[in-house]
Amino acid sequence: MKKLLSVVLVLAMSMTFFTGCGNTDTETTQDAANTDAADDTADDVETEDASDDGAAEAAGSEGTLKIGGIGPTTGDAAVYGIAVKNAAQLAVDEINAAGGVNGMMLELNFQDDESDAEKAVNAYNTLKDWNMQALIGTVTSTPCIAVAEKSAADNIFQLTPSGSAVECIANENVFRVCFSDPNQGKASAQYIGENGLASKVAVIYDSSSVYSSGIYETFAAEAANQNIEIVAAEAFTADSNKDFTVQLQKAKDSEAELLFLPIYYNEASLILAQAKTIGFAPTFFGCDGLDGILAVENFDTSLAEGVMLLTPFAADAQDDLTKNFVSTYDSTYGGTPNQFAADAYDAVYAIKAAAEKAGITADMSASDICDALKGAMTEITIDGLTGTGMTWTADGEPNKEPKAVKIVDGVYTAM
Repeated sequence: MKKLLSVVLVLAMSMTFFTGCGNTDTETTQDAANTDAADDTADDVETEDASDDGAAEAAGSEGTLKIGGIGPTTGDAAVYGIAVKNAAQLAVDEINAAGGVNGMMLELNFQDDESDAEKAVNAYNTLKDWNMQALIGTVTSTPCIAVAEKSAADNIFQLTPSGSAVECIANENVFRVCFSDPNQGKASAQYIGENGLASKVAVIYDSSSVYSSGIYETFAAEAANQNIEIVAAEAFTADSNKDFTVQLQKAKDSEAELLFLPIYYNEASLILAQAKTIGFAPTFFGCDGLDGILAVENFDTSLAEGVMLLTPFAADAQDDLTKNFVSTYDSTYGGTPNQFAADAYDAVYAIKAAAEKAGITADMSASDICDALKGAMTEITIDGLTGTGMTWTADGEPNKEPKAVKIVDGVYTAM
C-alpha cells in the first residue's frame, strides 16, 4: 500500500493556490480553465513557440513545473502516443493560459519510446537530465513497467494515462488514469452479459502480451458469472500476428455469436478483414486497445462497422467539457481525439489538482514533490473527460464508471 502523506503548505498559501479548485478542499473542477481555453485556444495554442514564450513571460518569480512525458510517437503504436502527447500539451496550454498551478507555469517535454522498454528507459534518463519533476507516462504497459522501476528508485511521481498492466503501478509513486487489465476484462464480461449481447463467445488474444493475456484471464473468470460460455479461446504471439485464419475458423465452427478481441488495433484490423474472407460475421467486442482501428493505414473502415469497445471516453458525448475538448483538439491538431488523448488530458488536470492540494512549488525537489503528490492524489476529486467525480485509491487505481462505444457510420458513438 502506498503511504498517505499530506503537506500542510497549502494552509499558508491557500488564497493563491485554490483560485481554480472550486469550493471544497477535496474537489477541483476544470470548468473555468476549459471555458477560458475554449475562448482563447486559437490564440494560445496556435503554435508551441507562442505558448512557450507566453509561459516563460507569465512564470515570473513562481517558476516552472517541469513535466516529462513518454510514449510512442513513431512505430506501430504511434496512434496512442501522438494522441497522448497532443492532449497533454493541450491541457498544459489551457492551464497556463488560465494562470498556471500555484502561480507556476507548466512545461511539457515529451519523448518517443516507440513502445519499447529499453527506449522508454533511455527517454526517462533524458528527462531526468532535463530535471523533470513529475512524469506522465508511459503510454503502453511493457515500457511503463520498465520505467516505473526507475521512477520508484528515484522517487519521481509517475502518472500513466494508459499503462493498464497490474505491474505498472506496483510501486507507491505510480498512479494511473485508465482501467487496469483485470478491470477491463471483468467489466467487458459484465457489459456483454448484462446487456444480453451474446451467450456464446469466442476469444482471440495475444498470449505474448501482458495487456492482452491479463484482460483475457479476468474476462474468462467473470464470464461464468454472466452465463457466458467461452466456446473457443485461441491465442497468437508477437511472432505470429499476421495470419489468423486458423483462430477465426475455430471461432466460426464453434458457432460463437460474439468474438472478444482484447488486443491492439493493428491485429484487430487484420482479423476483421480475414473474418470477412471466410464469411464469419459475429459481433466484435474489444477494449481500449481497439481505439485507433479507424486510423489504420489502408484499412477498409467499413469492416469495423458495428464493432464495440469498452472505453471511458466517447468523442460524440454532448457534455460541454467533451465538446470543447473535441473541438479544440481538432482545430489544433486535426482529427478526433481518442480515449488515450482523453486519458492524457485528465492526467494533466489530475496533477494540477494534486499539486494545488499539496501546495507544490517549483523550487521543491522532485522527490519532495513526489511525496506530496502521492498523498494529495488520494484526496482530490476531478470531473474529467473519462469520468465524473473521479478519485484515486491509495494503490493508484482510479474510481470511475466504465462505458462502451460502437462504431457507427465510421465514427465512435456512445452506447
